[in-house]
Amino acid sequence: MTVKKGEAVGLIGPNGAGKTTVFNLISGFYKPTRGDVVFMNEKITGLAPYDVCRKGIGRTFQIVKPFGKMTVLENVMVGGFSRTRNPQECRQIAAEVVEMVGLGSKKDALAKNLTIGDRKRLEVAKALATRPEILLLDEVLAGLNPTEVDESVELIKEINASGITIVMIEHVLQATMAICNRIVVLDYGKKIAEGTPAEVTQDPEVIKAYLGDEYETTVN
Repeated sequence: MTVKKGEAVGLIGPNGAGKTTVFNLISGFYKPTRGDVVFMNEKITGLAPYDVCRKGIGRTFQIVKPFGKMTVLENVMVGGFSRTRNPQECRQIAAEVVEMVGLGSKKDALAKNLTIGDRKRLEVAKALATRPEILLLDEVLAGLNPTEVDESVELIKEINASGITIVMIEHVLQATMAICNRIVVLDYGKKIAEGTPAEVTQDPEVIKAYLGDEYETTVN
């Protein structure tokens, strides 16, 4: 699997296909038994997660666990400290990111009091504060209502337009297709298809493994 700078790539497939495992391998939480992870022409296989982060790879997690007794701004500053040890610089980075994700009016709110939608935005903000070249988004739309999904889709598009490469795992297919210019499909740990959204949604193997016959009927 290869991702080019500036792309927005979707990683889809049924539960248990290995999508989050891919993220864990890239970000250093798992060590591969074979193969390599190469980022910007440098092999980063086996690096610790904090070293991977410093190289320029940021990520979110499916289950969001903010520091509940800290404010929104303080939570984001945690990510900022991966780039600077200067508290003032870190606060400035965090303030900019908080505004970008639409949490500016809640920057002083305790994270434990946020809605699930705002917690998801906070998760993205913490990753953005690390100043990543590539951002791995793991189901950031899960649990959101339709309005929140639409708002988050626009936010992810803005992040990508700012020059940050996006790789996202998502089961909200309509949103994935709206954001990503290329889709990779996994099933049982193997890549079974890759291409544009239109190409993969018409692939018989993808329909069989993930989308289902009902989707095939809808497309046709």
